[in-house]
Amino acid sequence: MSRTSRAKNAFTEPPEELIPRVLWHLGRLPGIGPKSAERMLHFLMDAPSTEVLGLADSLRELKERIHRCRQCCAPTEEAICSLCRDPKRDPSIICVVEHPRDLAVIDRAGRFRGHYHVLYGRISPLDGITPEQLTIDHLIDRIRQGTVKEVILATNPTLEGDGTSLYLSSVLGSFGTKITRLARGLPAGSSLEFANSQMLADALEGRREF
Repeated sequence: MSRTSRAKNAFTEPPEELIPRVLWHLGRLPGIGPKSAERMLHFLMDAPSTEVLGLADSLRELKERIHRCRQCCAPTEEAICSLCRDPKRDPSIICVVEHPRDLAVIDRAGRFRGHYHVLYGRISPLDGITPEQLTIDHLIDRIRQGTVKEVILATNPTLEGDGTSLYLSSVLGSFGTKITRLARGLPAGSSLEFANSQMLADALEGRREF
């Protein structure tokens, strides 16, 4: 590991010097270690200014313009996202996922044509994540409108994901809405992010009542 990488790892806040500061920020990205951060740094330094500044502008716009859909909470530039506005989708079926990336993975499978709801996490008392920190209240408001016939709980098949689904089934059960869970075509302990399209399609088609 180089001297700059060691220096970057020693800080809990961005250092003042520019190169260590860029390395610090790059190193905080998921899956990026010190060596990967250095490779990215040198790529950015060698790349044309238009590319690097274009990336910087895009990242700035990402934080300024992207917000949560008023209906499903997925990231969008509009008040209501394109999936919720799609007239070909069935709004009476809601698929509940933990993260926006899970929504993207399921939708790419091409078998689900309902609406979604993004929780932005899962209940995990050990990590200090409670139901109040997720978008569960917003989901309850959607169910309370009385137009939803089925809620598919598509949380990840982990201990926390199963616990979140169990909590949701108990909370939503009083509304008389059908509650289903993805079939165990998904390996226990895995993540939706790494499931292939056929596996997700089978899980959706084989879902069972919770």
